[in-house]
Amino acid sequence: MVILEAHRLAQSYGGLQVLTEISFRLMTGEKVALIGPNGAGKTTLFNVLSGFVPLNGGKIHFLGQEITHLQPEARTALGLARSFQISTLFPSLNVLTNVLLAIQGIQTTRYQMFRPITAYRDNLAKARELLELVGLWEKRNSLISNLGHGEQRQMEIILSLASKPKLLLLDEPSAGLTAGESDKLIDMIHGLVADTTVLLTAHDMDLVFELAERVMVLYYGKIIAQGTPEEIQNNPEVREIYLGSEEKTQYA
Repeated sequence: MVILEAHRLAQSYGGLQVLTEISFRLMTGEKVALIGPNGAGKTTLFNVLSGFVPLNGGKIHFLGQEITHLQPEARTALGLARSFQISTLFPSLNVLTNVLLAIQGIQTTRYQMFRPITAYRDNLAKARELLELVGLWEKRNSLISNLGHGEQRQMEIILSLASKPKLLLLDEPSAGLTAGESDKLIDMIHGLVADTTVLLTAHDMDLVFELAERVMVLYYGKIIAQGTPEEIQNNPEVREIYLGSEEKTQYA
């Protein structure tokens, strides 16, 4: 089943064309990676898919419904969530409060202003479940600013999953992580999103080849190739564009 369809998406800033005639489909449960050099338009594509930047042209359908002009919160309510390359956590609040705020943010329940956020038992149970999945429940009272970078990236994904999304957009989830932290993150994503459709951007090719069933290559705002990780890795045009030299044997 098609969960998302992008049809001839176009986006420009002034006279600069960032996305040109972008069309693709994502199937339910599929894990797809979007790769390309810096400036290729990957984050812009994520921004238009999630509603943070209005499109100049084209249409987006999600679960059979056109969402081209919907606001980000409306897309989240339908089941489309994303993480950001730059942290969007509240560093001065503790781990548990960050998760509880994420859970409350997608609910329609009216909350009492002077009632403690931890007093809502269902939300507290959900927060505990999410934090235990990544081993952070014991750090629930720690400030976000006191967590390591790898733990903060885990928190970003946990907050994205708080809305139980049908489609999760992950923007450079391993950015700034050590090799060991990246391996841990890959294992975590494997365990958390088994039944969720995922579209991710990454420069970490270990993460791409470990998680993705299909890879799309974006270059100067156009999708120039797509296929299995093996097909993309062995595509001469992709190797020349992405690596700058056919003599290289690994992605940089």
